[in-house]
Amino acid sequence: RNRIERMIGHLKINRAVATRYDKLARSFLDALHLAAIRKCLRTATL
Repeated sequence: RNRIERMIGHLKINRAVATRYDKLARSFLDALHLAAIRKCLRTATL
């Protein structure tokens, strides 16, 4: 549960994901995927 809550917290750093600017579910899901990829790449390079 802690890992999931931390991941959601990291994803909410991206303003588009936190406020859900996108009205379409697909656009929101794409923004969520991009945020997750950025998070994974950032932690993989450190």
